[in-house]
Amino acid sequence: MLVLVVITGVVFDFINGFHDTANAIATVVSTGVLRPRTAVIMAGGFNILGAFLGTAVATTIGRDLIDPAHVTQAMVLAALFSAITWNLITWFFGIPSSSSHALVGGLVGAGIAGSVAVRGKGLEKVIAALIVSPLFGFLAALVLMIAVYWIVRRIPPAKINKGFRTLQLFSSAFMALSHGTNDAQKTMGVITMALVAYSGTYDPHATFPVPVWVVLTCATAMGLGTAAGGWRIIHTMGSKIFKLRPIHGFCAETGAAVVLQLASHAGLPTSTTHCITAAIMGAGSTTRLSAVRWGVTRNILWAWILTIPFTIALAWLIYGGMRLAGIA
Repeated sequence: MLVLVVITGVVFDFINGFHDTANAIATVVSTGVLRPRTAVIMAGGFNILGAFLGTAVATTIGRDLIDPAHVTQAMVLAALFSAITWNLITWFFGIPSSSSHALVGGLVGAGIAGSVAVRGKGLEKVIAALIVSPLFGFLAALVLMIAVYWIVRRIPPAKINKGFRTLQLFSSAFMALSHGTNDAQKTMGVITMALVAYSGTYDPHATFPVPVWVVLTCATAMGLGTAAGGWRIIHTMGSKIFKLRPIHGFCAETGAAVVLQLASHAGLPTSTTHCITAAIMGAGSTTRLSAVRWGVTRNILWAWILTIPFTIALAWLIYGGMRLAGIA
């Protein structure tokens, strides 16, 4: 069961990278700064690098959400299956949704099904971060766009476009790095939780060490998944929300990446998808509110709202099925 959990965790991490490729490269591809294949390879490399920049988020997911002392391998497996299912459904329909929300919902649903106490303070911390981060992403991109517009107001548009095409290479790499820093750690936390449950040596007063091989495995899976590319969601984020130019792409990526880095070092599991999507809306809103295709954003918002309830219910059902089958 432990081996199956680790394999499923790696599969989830790969799908997470595949599903969330758009977070790092949708803007740089839609503005024509990089060719799609070049962009996904670049994003994959920086995702791997970002995964090595800390384990604070892994600790939050693995220790602070549900009690590791009473977690079973079957619970972790049910949570991962639930999150994977949601990611594949939203990928199929090209809807940017949160792998973080899906994983949190899966863990909570599996914990409830297995009668393991959900830690209220930890859950409040996670939910607050997931709700607030898109707002900060929107505001960061909005403020940055206004500041940049003021700085370049006397420069000819052709020069502005050329300059920001170059700058967007750096902002896209920064966004990919930040995505790896936050998202890869979530699977690290889940696998480490499974290892602690297997060993039966959990000490609530000790640190929550993430083994080096877990970091390396999750970083590689995330990077390979990102390099595979999720074109349906890239199309939605890159062109259906707002018609981006390099200046918008730079501000959206930079604003979202700063928010993600701050959250990662504070141990807050944040939705990179929600953050960059909101940042694109914030950057687009500076042109005019009607420039943002709010009809598309309504569909995205519904996916955001439904993610946690759906994955809680699905994990609960999966764990119940495993019990009936005598696996749990």
